[in-house]
Amino acid sequence: MKELDQQALAQGDGKEGRPALVAYQGRVVDVTGSKRWPGGLHLRRHQAGADLTADLAAAPHGPEMLERFPQVGTLAEPKPAGPAAPPSGLERLVKRFPMLRRHPHPMTVHFPIVFAMAAAGFSLLAALTGRETFGTTAFHCLGAGFLTTPGAVLTGYAAWKINYLGRPMAVISRKMVLSVLLLAVFAAAFAWRLAVPEISERPLGAGAGHLLLVLTLVPLVSVLGWLGASLTFPVEKR
Repeated sequence: MKELDQQALAQGDGKEGRPALVAYQGRVVDVTGSKRWPGGLHLRRHQAGADLTADLAAAPHGPEMLERFPQVGTLAEPKPAGPAAPPSGLERLVKRFPMLRRHPHPMTVHFPIVFAMAAAGFSLLAALTGRETFGTTAFHCLGAGFLTTPGAVLTGYAAWKINYLGRPMAVISRKMVLSVLLLAVFAAAFAWRLAVPEISERPLGAGAGHLLLVLTLVPLVSVLGWLGASLTFPVEKR
């Protein structure tokens, strides 16, 4: 049973015919033969040649999945580079509850998406039919979207700090800008409808302007969803 350091483990990335090795709680397992690790990549997200202890703790399945594969070594303890900084409150919280590493943002982000789509749909129905009930439902969805968007933004920020160590990323920068814009559109459309309750039943003039404002929510949440998905399931470059 060989002892591998981080550098040796990194060589087992599953690329160009190299074995696919992953570490979990000090054990090094060879997953080369698994159909779920083609080319050393699992679900287009987890790359072989790394210690996946923290990732597996937050995964939907347990470590029993690795028991199907042979253990080929152990992972050496990294040499201390000096006195470690005390863990932050967020790090201590994630260590105690590993699910916080992956799950809160995907859970909260669905609410502003569905409220944005619903607000746009009911606003269109109100404009086409002149029915006040559709406009009222759209108004409620706008308010709910405004209330739930901050939660999605905060959990997204926490996920970035935890999983990507807060390093600058173009995708994250775009998501931050679009998230602020999304919140602003929710707020503006809600306040406008609050000030002029009958505006959603007006097909022309100010009513058309309000409808257009609400409809901008659809491309906003669509692009935000695409950017988020590109982090979780990166598009393969051919």
